[in-house]
Amino acid sequence: MKLSVVVPCYNEEAVVTRFDAALRAVLERLGVAYEVCYVDDGSADGTLARLRGLAQGHRATTRYLSFSRNFGKEPAMLAGLRAATGDAVILMDADLQHPPELIERMLDLYQLGHDQVVAKRSRDGDRRLRTALSRLYYRAVNTWVDVELTDGVGDFRLLSRKAVDALLSLPEYNRFSKGLFSWIGFDTVTFDYRNAARGAGETKWRFGSLVNYGIDGMLSFNCRPLRLAIYAGLGLAALATVYTLWIIGAAVVGGVTAPGYVTLVAIIVGLGGLQMVMLGLIGEYIGRIYYETKRRPHFLLKETDGLPPAPETADVAAGSRAR
Repeated sequence: MKLSVVVPCYNEEAVVTRFDAALRAVLERLGVAYEVCYVDDGSADGTLARLRGLAQGHRATTRYLSFSRNFGKEPAMLAGLRAATGDAVILMDADLQHPPELIERMLDLYQLGHDQVVAKRSRDGDRRLRTALSRLYYRAVNTWVDVELTDGVGDFRLLSRKAVDALLSLPEYNRFSKGLFSWIGFDTVTFDYRNAARGAGETKWRFGSLVNYGIDGMLSFNCRPLRLAIYAGLGLAALATVYTLWIIGAAVVGGVTAPGYVTLVAIIVGLGGLQMVMLGLIGEYIGRIYYETKRRPHFLLKETDGLPPAPETADVAAGSRAR
């Protein structure tokens, strides 16, 4: 058996060397054949230089890919999965919030026949507001999406070759891996671990990024918001009909009166706001269709010390150079 470890990196100069030492110590102790595939997501610091050094110091077990710019973590994970050649692949971050010591437990569960071994982190150390909002989000989103998303479950997981191939067969441009992991199914097991702090550096997740990521999760696996627009329209039409009948009845009984300005303004503003929300919703789906029809590659490689990510993506790596 050969194990591949895929590690997306973005501005991790301060911690990636420590991470590599901790990871390699665990893998050497386990005595498993392995490769480590680092993906530099267009870092602006010295991350790429560190990865070059790691690859040169461990030529037999270490590879790296470097993007031409920052494409995001989703393309970085996709590139790593395409490049991985192991029978099982582990996805983990380079900031030491995904403890390498858990790899042994993952391998034990994998040997029992599971295709996905998922590490679920606790919320220890998180701010109370963030914890509460996260739990509220997952409760809400699971009533909408067609797959199940679990609070605390992220990208830190082991995937069998069967699961990796299934993920790589999904061609969409707008990728939401949490949903894709759940969508492909296969035998999955989850275990809990205590939340760990970053080894160094700063988190790349800001409030705006989390909001956008949450919206992606909401829209990537269902069309129910569009169905809700239909229901809202029908409901408003029914209310308008009832209100019209009430106005006519009041006019027949008491005659025509001037009052109604506030009601009219409230209705116009309310309907206008609702229409803008629905237009934005429709525009978001159309925008996603627009990006899909362009068929642009998920990423472009600037540099790699090995083979391109996959034969079928040769056009993606056309500008890459081997070192």
